[in-house]
Amino acid sequence: MSMISRVLSASLLLSSCTLFGAGLSLPQALELLENQNLEIKTSALEVQSAHTDLTAARGYNYGSLDFTQSAIRSNDAGNVFGFKLSSREATFGDFGAEEFMTNFMAGTPNYTTPPQRLNYPGSQNYFQSKLTYTLPLYTGGKLSSYADISEKMEKIKKLDSEKIKTEKIYETRKSYYDMALIQHSIDQMNIIRDNVTTLERTTKKMIEEGYAKKVDLLEVEAKKANVERTLIEMEGNKKLLYRYLSFLLNQEVSEITLPADDMASSSLDESQVLAHNIDLQKASEGLEIRGKMVEAANAPFLPQIGAFAEASSADNTLLGNFSDHKAFTVGAKLSWNLFNGNVDQATLEKARIEKLKTATQVELAKKGITLQYDKIRTEIESFDSQIKSLEKELELSNQIYKNYEGRYHEHLVSMNDVIIKQSQQIEKVLTLQMVKNQRNERVFALEKLSNGAK
Repeated sequence: MSMISRVLSASLLLSSCTLFGAGLSLPQALELLENQNLEIKTSALEVQSAHTDLTAARGYNYGSLDFTQSAIRSNDAGNVFGFKLSSREATFGDFGAEEFMTNFMAGTPNYTTPPQRLNYPGSQNYFQSKLTYTLPLYTGGKLSSYADISEKMEKIKKLDSEKIKTEKIYETRKSYYDMALIQHSIDQMNIIRDNVTTLERTTKKMIEEGYAKKVDLLEVEAKKANVERTLIEMEGNKKLLYRYLSFLLNQEVSEITLPADDMASSSLDESQVLAHNIDLQKASEGLEIRGKMVEAANAPFLPQIGAFAEASSADNTLLGNFSDHKAFTVGAKLSWNLFNGNVDQATLEKARIEKLKTATQVELAKKGITLQYDKIRTEIESFDSQIKSLEKELELSNQIYKNYEGRYHEHLVSMNDVIIKQSQQIEKVLTLQMVKNQRNERVFALEKLSNGAK
């Protein structure tokens, strides 16, 4: 999909959400993320940059074609004679033949006097147009190795881009589930606040009837203020999440559609994680690059063969007599370094060592990913157990609070006892939210470890 199509798609998606007043769903947010997130856009440009490097590396196999236009004026004897010879305009007179024949006819031939015209020529213009093509025929595999390395580097950049995209998807999904957890906790706290408000009204009536003291009302009011403060903190966290989502999507987000469940799930096994993990794929590409570097390091031990072809024309005027003065040169060259102080041998040995080291690092990375998978799975199982226990504890805490509230009306317990039970109720709500959040974070970490696979 082109950049323009993506922008239009994102604009239409955002407009539809605004038009119908619906909250932004998670699938819609992920589509916006792919099209609008600035870090994802930057990584895509880096992939394009790597592709240009690959194009350049492959281009060396096709050689180079150069055009050279020279414009020279000189009175240097060597230059002037060379100019005339290159322009195919040299004459016997340029060798001093006229001077020699004049002396010869006069009967005084002189074979040792330097010819004046040859050694002291006048200034000469020289214009040469030259087209040169050079082509590497065999480089010991060096050029092909560099092209392969550039191709692998492009793949690594693509993997880096995928990793950034996976990271942003992870952050977006987590934000949605965090919002669901916060909203669930807000709902719980609103119920608690309603209970406190009811208890407040009841206490006021009991004071009027002489069955309760003012200190009981103060305790209820203090607890109500504590609950409202907690609700304000939760609403503040919601605002922060909306701002973070706006940052991720590079769009203003003011309302979202919450997931049906506030707990994420994942059924990934170890083989899926190892097959999709970005770091392992990058390590594998890196190992192949090391192999190509060994091939490139072996190239100096082999001959280098190149060919060239050259066409030119020269004259004392620009493009003058172009066809009559044209010339060509073709040839091939073989060069083979036989000894350079074992520098190439050391370079090759280092490349082999680096390849062995990278292979060891790949194996270590696999074991590390496996260890991470086992650790995350163990943590998820532990959080599942804690959540089940906390849910039962919260249910029990709710029943205990209702029981103590009723017993307070019957003057069997003090207001302080009721407030303590309500504090325990609030603590269970907040603890359950925290553990669910930690569990979701581990589930999303597992997805991130497998490059977004679920």
